[in-house]
Amino acid sequence: MASTFKITFLGSGGSWPSPGRGLPAIAVQIDAVLNLLDCGEGTQKQLMKSNVSFMKINNVFLSHFHGDHFLGLLGMVQSMSFNGRTEELHIFGPVRAREMLSNALNVGYYTLSFPIYVHELRPGDIVDMGLFRVRTMKNDHPVPAISYSLEEPDSIRIDRKKADAVGIPNKLIEKVRSEGFATHNGTTYTIDQISAGTRKGRRVVYSGDTRPMKEMVEFAAGADVFIHETTTDSSFEPKVNEFGHTSSRQAAEIARDAGVKRFFMFHYSPRIIDVKVLENEARAIFPESYASRELLEYEVPVVKSP
Repeated sequence: MASTFKITFLGSGGSWPSPGRGLPAIAVQIDAVLNLLDCGEGTQKQLMKSNVSFMKINNVFLSHFHGDHFLGLLGMVQSMSFNGRTEELHIFGPVRAREMLSNALNVGYYTLSFPIYVHELRPGDIVDMGLFRVRTMKNDHPVPAISYSLEEPDSIRIDRKKADAVGIPNKLIEKVRSEGFATHNGTTYTIDQISAGTRKGRRVVYSGDTRPMKEMVEFAAGADVFIHETTTDSSFEPKVNEFGHTSSRQAAEIARDAGVKRFFMFHYSPRIIDVKVLENEARAIFPESYASRELLEYEVPVVKSP
């Protein structure tokens, strides 16, 4: 289980930048693996203001190819090259990702100093990232779009008193945790002998852009953190839905029905000046609703076992 699972909101707006509000981008640090959810225009500048280094990004997960969600990738890749990056970068996105990015990443004159691997994902795909896995779901948006669920695996908790009582060598504990047993000097130690139960892995779900979907309730069920777009408040319904988006009222209902622990609103229309209006509307439905904002950090707490 990771010791660090931290979210940093870099840009919380949508459509076009506005003073004090950037375009969609969220960093998710899982131990040494740094992930970026979408990469709107201006993301690299926001990264420089944050506690996150753009040079250390390992994976970028793009929800779709509307410009406000990926145009910041072009400048960020070139800045990585100018700063001598050599480590590979993995970019994930929906269908046509290779076609879209092969054109975009070749804009301008520069020399790429590191390998980039582009992976096309389809709804329902599961990708094993080692420390965590990524699941996808199809969104209801005018262009191909997917939601992401970043999921830490469950972990067996070790009871140190039990381990000391059976005399298992410390060097074998992780082997027993991962494989279920280990033999040393003729003695076999099992996980049942030293287990203190299961510690449930943490989970962050990111909707990307979408109309309200009943399928999202199942996809996000029980998530520790649920980040769902709230383009406007309910006064703009049904117009906001016609354009493939969700109101704060509708997103809060999804969060409530999914039984998530914490819901962050995201992707505000430039027409929304005071996001407190959205937050108040959402909290009336789901009290654990919070307005994301630029450079807000949130450490996802470890789930305590009963």
